[in-house]
Formats: sequence, C-alpha cells, structure tokens
Amino acid sequence: MTILVTGATGNVGRQVVEQLVKRGADVRALVRDPAKANLPPGVNVVQGDLLDVDSLRSAFSGVSTLFLLNAVVADEFTQALIALNIAREAGVERLVYLSVIHSDLYVNVPHFAGKFGVERMIEQMGFNATILRPAYFMNNDLTIKDVVSGYGVYPMPIGGKGLAMIDARDIGEIAAIELVRRDKSGASLPPDRINLVGPDTLTGAKAAAIWSEVLGRTIAYPGDDPAGFEKNLRQFMPSWMAFDMRLMSERFLTDGMIPNAGDVERLNTLLGRPLRSYRDFVSEITASA
Repeated sequence: MTILVTGATGNVGRQVVEQLVKRGADVRALVRDPAKANLPPGVNVVQGDLLDVDSLRSAFSGVSTLFLLNAVVADEFTQALIALNIAREAGVERLVYLSVIHSDLYVNVPHFAGKFGVERMIEQMGFNATILRPAYFMNNDLTIKDVVSGYGVYPMPIGGKGLAMIDARDIGEIAAIELVRRDKSGASLPPDRINLVGPDTLTGAKAAAIWSEVLGRTIAYPGDDPAGFEKNLRQFMPSWMAFDMRLMSERFLTDGMIPNAGDVERLNTLLGRPLRSYRDFVSEITASA
C-alpha cells in the first residue's frame, strides 16, 4: 500500500512525509526537483508537476492513497482537478485533501473559493476522503519575527474576531494519522471533514501581548490595514496573490477563523496530546534567533 504525497517539500508536506515515515508507511513524494528534495531515507521521490499529465500518470501508478496539497498559485483549481482525475483513472479511491477553514464562507477570496470547489469535486467524484480545513498557520509568523523584534509591532492585520492559529507540525501529524487510517482500512470509510485549529483563538492584540511577554518588552498591535498589507506583500509576490491575501485579511476582520464547538477536543484526542500553543511557538522561534 503506497501513499502519494503532493507538495512534499513544503511546510506542511514535509511534515506529512516525516510523520508517515515514523508510522512505517510506504511513502512516495511528488516533487519538481528530486535533487533538492532532502526527504527522509526510504521515501520514494519522483519527479513531476501537477500540470504534467504524463508525470502524474507515472507517479500515481500503484498508489493506494493520496495526500493532495496544492500551493496557492493562479491555476490551483486546475491543478487539483487534473490530479483528482488522474487519481481516479489510476484507481485511487482514498484521499486526504488539505483545504482551508471557512472555505465555504470566504467566498470572495480566490484561493478559498478554489479549495471549496475542489471539496465539492471530491464529493461528487465519490472519493473515500477526509477533508482537512486548517486555520491560519502559526508558521506564517516566522516571516515577521524580525519586524516584531526590530520595530516593536505585530504587523499582521488579523483583527479583533480572532484566528484559531495552528502549528504546521500538528497539521502534518493529523494528516498522517488520517492517511494511515484510510490506507489500512479494509472497508470504505465514510467521508469526513476536520477543522484544524489551535488551542487558542487569537486577536491582533492578544498576539502582540504574547510577543510582549515572551520578549519582555512592549510589542504593539498597530491596527487593521488590509490595504497596507497588500502594498507590503506586492514587494515580493505577484500583484494577484497580494490582492488575494488582502481579501483574506479583510475576512479576518469581519469573520475571523473561529472553531466549532468540540474542534479542539477532537484534535487533542486524535493526537493523543494537547495541540501546540502560539505562546510555545513564539518562545521556540525567538529562542533559536
């Protein structure tokens, strides 16, 4: 039984691969450049691209279960649908898909709407699937560590509703647990959706307060400025992507990323331990500076 992981060298995909290896799974990783993959020993690394049908057909040969992760790119929806169709052609019935929380609520945000469309196609195509819906990744805040420490501000416009931030390591472990559960099941398991959230729902002010406590000095939250956020992002990403991120941040302000009742308890039970907290994450990344 072989589990194919797409996006295997990214923040989440790498965690999924490592957790699957720990569980003794037969892992195949789809990557663009095998020479740079640097994945654990024993992983079958194959070269391919989600728009290259021939490489996908080769990668899917003999696969029993798929972990589908699509990067936020302009043709994300097309990539996902091609992968799903090739999977079905290859006889793959078991699937774990990394979507996003509130994909059905943030309907004007391109990459949210795209992931919700993929969820619908997974259902209509009849896959034996778990859909994982993660909230904001704590790990995104690695990119702002120097801004926080250097300028004394927490710059992410996350608002006052709150985001249930989750550590990518927890996402990877939960994904691996679900992949192994489906891969080893002798019978077809019912479809499932799991909100992936952290133990705390953090506002901008609360996130700044945690940084203040960890660093031992005041870190301010300057307020909610999606337009300024877009402007900053355009310095290092395409304009369409920066605008997509702005639209997302606007929904942070109006809706937040709020867990449903029982989400945290379900994940703690699934992991057999408490979810990692944002405070512990900040302490870890500042200690390693």
